[in-house]
Amino acid sequence: MKLNAKNERKLVTEILMKLGTQENQADIVAQATVDADLKGFTSHGIGRFSQYIKGLENGNINLKGDIDIEKETEAMALINGNSLFGQYVARKAMDLAIEKAKKVGIGAVGTHNGNHFGVTGYYSDLASREGCVGIVIANTEPAIAPFGGKKPMIGTNPIAIGVPNDDTYIALDMATSVAARGKLLEAKRKGKEIPEGLALDKDGKPTTDPTAGIEGSLLPFGGFKGYGLAFLIEILTGPLVGAGVGSEVTGTASYDEDCTKGDLFIAIDPAKFVGEKQFNDETDKFLDEVREDNGVIPGSLEVERVKNNLANGWELDPVLFDTLKDICDGLDIDIESYSA
Repeated sequence: MKLNAKNERKLVTEILMKLGTQENQADIVAQATVDADLKGFTSHGIGRFSQYIKGLENGNINLKGDIDIEKETEAMALINGNSLFGQYVARKAMDLAIEKAKKVGIGAVGTHNGNHFGVTGYYSDLASREGCVGIVIANTEPAIAPFGGKKPMIGTNPIAIGVPNDDTYIALDMATSVAARGKLLEAKRKGKEIPEGLALDKDGKPTTDPTAGIEGSLLPFGGFKGYGLAFLIEILTGPLVGAGVGSEVTGTASYDEDCTKGDLFIAIDPAKFVGEKQFNDETDKFLDEVREDNGVIPGSLEVERVKNNLANGWELDPVLFDTLKDICDGLDIDIESYSA
């Protein structure tokens, strides 16, 4: 079965609302899910959706109430997500960070007690579309062993940065591991091996078996540099925002435990620094210089994927289709009616 952006958004929203999700929250989850699939990150889009349903069934995702702002100044805030959908908590946090940036030049909003929020770049994009630089970091369940060690105690801790530009999509969205854990989960679901150099088994030996890699540890990108970045993100999205850190982080890859991860959302308004025109002119000058050397602009791959997926949609693999069909059958939803 094939889905497209319009039908997937409708399908996700209908499923969540039938399960009792508030309409505004269901729509935000659907938007973030579609965004991931349009960019080709299926492991963080519809491929991850069933985890949220299991989280609801286990009571780890809360359907009632709203976020609480526990601390706030002109430039920062700390949010308790009250175990609501991670996408909703993250959207509220970045919206608040943007609002603060527009007033004082920069806004930093930390969150704890949220949930898995999908693809990190969705939230940095929110800032860049509003004329701000967006920076998002998060920690996850342990997957990376300390440099020189064997036991996973650091997450795949993603980072996303988006830069506003009238003509060019400029963005970076990446895990600090060689590959996100979701890629291994997706390979496991599809019965495929993973490339060499991504993971170690529980004995610290290289493996191409996604299950062994999940049970073992993932390798940081760039050796010690990637490890160092993951390590520092762990602190900035754990102790700094009142969330779990290291082995205390649960609930991002598993659905049977409360989610204890943290996130940090930063928005910067260039207009408050050098001014919007100077920032844009200097950025465009740099982009032209890179293009003249046939260089690649970060974000260009996603632009091509979005263009292709908007035109052609995307296929559900058989295992994922069966999982979604079971969910739909239980809610009296005809999944086939959403086929593109």
